[in-house]
Amino acid sequence: MVEWELRPASMADVDAVAELRAVVLRADLERLGRYDEQRVRQRLRDGFVAAYTWVVEVGGAFAGCVALRPADDARWLEHFYLAPHLQGSGIGTAVLRELLDRCDSDGAVVRLNVLRGSPARRLYERHGFTLEAEDPVDVFLVRAPTRKLST
Repeated sequence: MVEWELRPASMADVDAVAELRAVVLRADLERLGRYDEQRVRQRLRDGFVAAYTWVVEVGGAFAGCVALRPADDARWLEHFYLAPHLQGSGIGTAVLRELLDRCDSDGAVVRLNVLRGSPARRLYERHGFTLEAEDPVDVFLVRAPTRKLST
């Protein structure tokens, strides 16, 4: 697997994240008849909170992002995007594992939503997420914390 690292995001990252979101979500949004060139970027800009977001870097370069937003009853995994040329390389799985380990250590439930028909759903289900609800566009998944056995 390619070497990667997470660094805290800053507001300076918002445009790169918005562009990556537009690229990564385009096929799914078009399939659902919901792609809008401006809206896909603006929704990210409107909801971007640097304090809850990390940038994935490969070789010191921007390669993706992920957010983990606290809520009353859970943490919401959001804006998890990886550059298309790196998808399937194991980086997404490793990043997800690291974040879920943090949540497990805190005993936190994790929630997320994916677009209906998104192949990302399989990644989340492999990591213990289960269906909570769905609507014509989104599928909502939830994962209870797991306990690690001491060895």
